[in-house]
Amino acid sequence: MATIEILGVPHAYELTAPTSCPHALVFIHGWLNSRGYWQPVISRLSVGLQCLSYDLRGFGESKSQPEPDLTQTPTSVNLTSNSIDESSLSLDSVYTPAVYAQDLAALLEQMNITSAWLIGHSLGGTIALWAAAQMPECVKGVICVNAGGGIYLKESFEQFRSAGQRFLQVRPRWLSHIPLIDLLFTRASVARPLDRYWARQRVVDFVMADPEAALGALLDFTTEEEINRLPQLVSQLQQPVYFLAGTDDKVMEPKYVRHLASFHRLFKYTGDNVIEIPDCGHLAMLEQPDAVADHIWSIVKQFSMGQSHG
Repeated sequence: MATIEILGVPHAYELTAPTSCPHALVFIHGWLNSRGYWQPVISRLSVGLQCLSYDLRGFGESKSQPEPDLTQTPTSVNLTSNSIDESSLSLDSVYTPAVYAQDLAALLEQMNITSAWLIGHSLGGTIALWAAAQMPECVKGVICVNAGGGIYLKESFEQFRSAGQRFLQVRPRWLSHIPLIDLLFTRASVARPLDRYWARQRVVDFVMADPEAALGALLDFTTEEEINRLPQLVSQLQQPVYFLAGTDDKVMEPKYVRHLASFHRLFKYTGDNVIEIPDCGHLAMLEQPDAVADHIWSIVKQFSMGQSHG
């Protein structure tokens, strides 16, 4: 496992070898997930495109806070003028989409990645959209996977936040050692049961996620202000933005994906920037890796060749 410090916080990441293509693909996982979920897709794409995956702060193998002995170490990252000053962040706001996007900006700068397509799953899609707005020169396009929304339904979101908080309260470390517990995770949020390997990984990520990060991201990403800001954010992006939706996704239904996608110029009138993947739930990269990889490849290739829409 490779690690890199982002604003003093150690992050785990994986980077494949460079290719002749000038663009890198940067993969951003969702809530209570980790970078490994992208591996089936990356293994299909890394021959032609350099791929970077990393664990978000507080998830997977990334820390949530600076290491105690590193707090006084000056960071070597030179952030751009539109960046968020680390010292201006209040402790209760470090898990917002904008701040996670800032982490990503610092990561790309340290990696010397100057031309990237961002691929974000679920909550990671929101981070990708924010990062595209923060780094218009570097980010050439965004592909959101099982991500959408932009409609704040008060009662639904209050129920979701409440259920999420209760969900996070039942996470003893020994949970991952209960025989057959992973069977529950083979079927959660997917159209067809996952392989036991991925179910076990979901259990580990669920148990190991930093409590403050897990709760902070849940609450900060689902405020009325954040939800209502998404359509405006999408409408202002000049880069191409595409959305991959699972036809059987019960967490982010296709109608909500299409709603957010409709604010981008590529949507036009018929949803040109929305691609629905059949027989697919909320974990498209595990359920349908061939389809996800094929769509990513064709979209990036299309724009790399200069054959952009509109």
